[in-house]
Amino acid sequence: MPDAPQPHAPLPDALNDHWVDTRAPHRLRPYLKLARIERPIGWQLLLLPCWWSAGLAAISSGRAFPDPWHCVLFLIGAIVMRGAGCTFNDIIDRKLDAQVARTRGRPLPSGQITTKAAALFMVGLSFVGLLILLQFNRFTILAGIASLLIVAVYPFMKRITNLPQFVLGLAFSWGGLLGWSAVFGRLDAPAYLIYAAAVVWTVGYDTIYAMQDIEDDVIAGIKSSARYFGEHGREAIALCFALAVALAGLAAWTAGAGPVAFAGLAAFAGHLGWQVSRLKGATSPVALALFRSNWHAGLLLAAGFALDALGRYALQT
Repeated sequence: MPDAPQPHAPLPDALNDHWVDTRAPHRLRPYLKLARIERPIGWQLLLLPCWWSAGLAAISSGRAFPDPWHCVLFLIGAIVMRGAGCTFNDIIDRKLDAQVARTRGRPLPSGQITTKAAALFMVGLSFVGLLILLQFNRFTILAGIASLLIVAVYPFMKRITNLPQFVLGLAFSWGGLLGWSAVFGRLDAPAYLIYAAAVVWTVGYDTIYAMQDIEDDVIAGIKSSARYFGEHGREAIALCFALAVALAGLAAWTAGAGPVAFAGLAAFAGHLGWQVSRLKGATSPVALALFRSNWHAGLLLAAGFALDALGRYALQT
């Protein structure tokens, strides 16, 4: 039997010496860990499709840059709703998490917090998320609420499908629709295409993440794309990343993007290719590092879109 997790100990995939584990009050740490505050990569990856879409909207509308207020709202919303979603996921998965080495130290399976307290915390975060959503136009508010259905079913997917990462992609990529609708009050081809790009990108990077847990997942009966693809995982991830680049390119083209946007796309593609090159024989720490590096990959694309909008605006004025 493995050693019992120590209360308030840093979790295996948390950032080293994060303030949650070193300076936050002990009684608040379980809640902060439920929200994954010490693992910012989650909200970062949730945020990026929002910024991609906002950048494309700026290009298409002739603005100098993505709406700053929208970008701030997306940032806060990503942190809050990622926390609410993770809390819901942990409530549903608390018994499964107790069987996996990487997750058995989480607040619920380790007994640091009760299920009732976690549920109340989730409701509070969701209320804050609703207040943020209400700052947008009516279409975007309704579109944001519609995403809750996917969020609600995701925790159950690892029990019934070999590709729960696809359902995660549907949820995590929703900002690819909202960044566009926040500007235009509707959805057009670039929004659908960048959403699709983010979905397959998510399947790719989360398959890398799932490579850490293959052995434990087999024991616990948890389904994942890493298990499903097996020996062909590297090829499957490469295909997902290639589709993400192609779809993002189509999104940029239909939005009227110029050379700077496609330079950002090329940098994004190069980073994804580098990840695939490192996957062969990758250990769990390497897989985690590659997964986290997708924040930088996504920022390259976001920067390309934003700088393209600025350049085109400068030329027009």
